[in-house]
Amino acid sequence: MKALVLVLLPAVALAAPPPTARRISALLIPMDQGAEGSTVKLETFMNEALEQFSGFTVKKPEELFGMPADDEAQASLKRGSKGLEESLAAYEAKEYDDAERKLRATLKELQGAVGAMRSCTELCEATALYAAVLSQRGDTEEARLNLIDLMALNPTFELNTKRYNKDFIALRAQVATSRTSVLRGSATVKSKPAGARVYVDGEFQGYTPVTVGPMQVGKHLLRLDRPGFQQSGQLLEVTPDDVEVNAELKPTSNYKKYDSQLDKVASEIVRTQPSPAATAMGKALSIDRGLLGTVKDLGPNGTEVVVGFFDMQSGKKLASRRLVLQGDEYGQTKAEMSRLVNYLINNGLGGGEKKVTGSDPLDNRHGMEEWNSEDQGGRRRVTEKKDKSGDPLDRVNGTEDW
Repeated sequence: MKALVLVLLPAVALAAPPPTARRISALLIPMDQGAEGSTVKLETFMNEALEQFSGFTVKKPEELFGMPADDEAQASLKRGSKGLEESLAAYEAKEYDDAERKLRATLKELQGAVGAMRSCTELCEATALYAAVLSQRGDTEEARLNLIDLMALNPTFELNTKRYNKDFIALRAQVATSRTSVLRGSATVKSKPAGARVYVDGEFQGYTPVTVGPMQVGKHLLRLDRPGFQQSGQLLEVTPDDVEVNAELKPTSNYKKYDSQLDKVASEIVRTQPSPAATAMGKALSIDRGLLGTVKDLGPNGTEVVVGFFDMQSGKKLASRRLVLQGDEYGQTKAEMSRLVNYLINNGLGGGEKKVTGSDPLDNRHGMEEWNSEDQGGRRRVTEKKDKSGDPLDRVNGTEDW
């Protein structure tokens, strides 16, 4: 019987399910309006750093709160695509009056569908076709204006030589070398709330509020994404004078529930005892571990970030850190947030996750504070070397005690 048990044990071990990866997310709370714009960017950097660790399944804010597409924009895109097909058929049949009428309706639909677009394929094709119809009808100046819009949307858009005649292709070349084609402008994009990702013509430009440009004058696709809010888009009209765009984003129901918990969580992040608010949030969001923090705008003194590494099931704080960011002129913020995450995870491990060991000699080091002044959970180490310098301010930097 004992021999049989010994024979069966390996089979039982092999049949055991693999350990489940802990679900984790980095979530930051802006403490003032000035910090609102940087919160999503810092969250993004932290969640990217978390993906370096084994044993975790990273749940990004867009997965937790949703970031749904604009249903009305998607419906407009569908109608616009169908209208483009009908317009093209009328154009190829040389029914230019019918083609012009259909294209006007098509362009109106497509201009309302920007929130659902990832490229200007349909809009660019409709704009080129409309310019060609105007050219055929002898309205050369109006055709030029539409070709300027086409060049702004996609400077490398190729005209189908089988569809468009030589005169129209020559007109496009004239517009491309005209004085108008070299005019540039910029746009300041703002959103409520701030911190939305900004895409112009499909290219990421930064987080609101942000000034984009210089760009060629004419029409451009503007899309805004922010986790927990419906995606937003519109046609951006760039002129030689700077323009300003303001967008009000619509929150999802999940984000509204999360937003109602933020004050409680923010007040408990600096506590060392278990956080009931962290436990409640972990249950609501179905995450096991969390990097919960606050972001505060210090004006000319930088941006303060306070983060705790929490077991979201018990509310226990496993590690904590405060740091002050001093601008991002050279892209250093991403590296600093990565070092922050490495410090918190490597000092708060306790459930079997594996450390990530990097080759960076400055890993877990930050220029604004002494990274060895605290141990897990924010408690100061009881064994420190005695000060032999006689300077009462030696080893004190003013940023580590919170």
